[in-house]
Amino acid sequence: QYYEGERGAERMVRVESANGNVHYYEGEQGAERMVRMATADGSMQHYEGERGAERLVRKGLLSGTVLHYEGERGVERKVRSVRASGSVKYYEGDKGAERRVRAVLANGNVQYYEGEQGAERMVRMVLPSDSVQYYEGGRGAERMV
Repeated sequence: QYYEGERGAERMVRVESANGNVHYYEGEQGAERMVRMATADGSMQHYEGERGAERLVRKGLLSGTVLHYEGERGVERKVRSVRASGSVKYYEGDKGAERRVRAVLANGNVQYYEGEQGAERMVRMVLPSDSVQYYEGGRGAERMV
């Protein structure tokens, strides 16, 4: 554990875990709250909230993808992923059951999905020209109709 501050008012600023994760804290002595965690796999997780109620709000992956989360501590759910390419995927559902419902691609195409997590299939795509394409078929086998 690492501390900063005047003697008698030291506050915890960093904890290095045995698993390789590094936790960073902000706040006055006794009210330190975790604000981010560098994980052993190279991702950086960002947290908001008071001590004991910190919740995950964002996770940056080595690939450049940034995942965004909403919800209270322990039930944070993924709501959006932003890739380095500029494409954005949107999700709905409870933690652990998030399913992709829409994707906005860097080229301006907007794809819409239906189905449960892991079985999402594209059902419609709106092109920048506002033309709409409809699709049928299971995940990975969608075909335009």
